[in-house]
Parts: sequence; structure tokens; C-alpha cells
Amino acid sequence: MHHSRLCSIQIDCRTSDVDEAATFWAGALGFPVDLDHAGSRGNYRQLATPAAEPMVQIQRVDHDSRAHLDIETDDIAAEVARLEKLGATVYKRLERWTVMQAPTGQRFCVVRVQRPFFSQHANRWD
Repeated sequence: MHHSRLCSIQIDCRTSDVDEAATFWAGALGFPVDLDHAGSRGNYRQLATPAAEPMVQIQRVDHDSRAHLDIETDDIAAEVARLEKLGATVYKRLERWTVMQAPTGQRFCVVRVQRPFFSQHANRWD
């Protein structure tokens, strides 16, 4: 048995200025940039979203700009196996997360628990 839920929307920006990109998305979505958040470092900027809503993170990337979802879980291996049974494939295994690809081509990440109150809002998978 393990748990998972939608964690965040990652906005991948091919840009030289992640702060400029974060300022745009903060204005567009109505959430301020939270520079004090642990997720705001290096190539990443976290927006201040309400605790019950998915997080939004802006990240500077070298590939084309796009958005992707992160699914947070208390058991990455079990969640990856569950998603593979649904038809997803592993694209790349990294140190702290797994990049997967849906049968329809979208990439998304399976990550460890990121937010407080995880178990109160997560799906239970047996």
C-alpha cells in the first residue's frame, strides 16, 4: 500500500533569466514569487500557492519550454510500478525522482513527498 497525489505544475522555461520568467508567471497566475521557499534556488523559483492547491514552480531548462506535472508519493518505486500498469513508461531515473512518459507522450515526474498534510489529501493505492 502506498499514497500519491498531484503535487505541482512545473513550468519549464528556456530562458537566461529565471527571475524574469517567474515574475511573468507570478503575474499571470496571481501568486507571488516566494524567494524564501526552499524550492527557490539556482534554476528554480517557487510561487506562493495555498497549501491545499498544487505548487507551481518555474524552472530554467535547456530543452524547449513546456509545462509538466509532478506526482508526489510516499513510495516512488510503487507509484512508478502502478503507473507502468496504466501504460506509462520510464523515461529516465534520476537520483531523487523518476521521469515518466504517458501513453499519449506527455512527460511527468514522480517525486517524493513535497508538501505538508500529504496523507490527508493523497489517494491510497493497495
